[in-house]
Amino acid sequence: QVQLVESGGGLVQAGGSLRLSCAASGRTFVSYAMGWFRQAPGKEREFVAGISGSGSSTLYADSVKGRFTISRDTAKNTVYLQMNSLRPEDTAVYYCAIRIATSTSPRTRSYEYDVWGQGTQVTVSS
Repeated sequence: QVQLVESGGGLVQAGGSLRLSCAASGRTFVSYAMGWFRQAPGKEREFVAGISGSGSSTLYADSVKGRFTISRDTAKNTVYLQMNSLRPEDTAVYYCAIRIATSTSPRTRSYEYDVWGQGTQVTVSS
């Protein structure tokens, strides 16, 4: 069974940066797509970024394109989300997820992911 643990969240001023990490354990994740989602209070969980099993393909929500970068280090079983130029509207709990499927392409819908981390809070002050 795969387990995911996020870290790196915190409080930052608008315009600042944070890097989230998601460490996977329990099973090799080198072939599986990974994704980052976020959920703000009173809102539905939304897709932020996804990366293919090989790391060669990435997807981003329009709201974060050009500001966020997803990457993965297979040797460390870890996926990262570098967040720059943060805005107050980026405030949310951020979750990483893994898609255990034959297809290694990232997806944008939460139901297409099988295992989730516990989330890490990101708060951006204005």
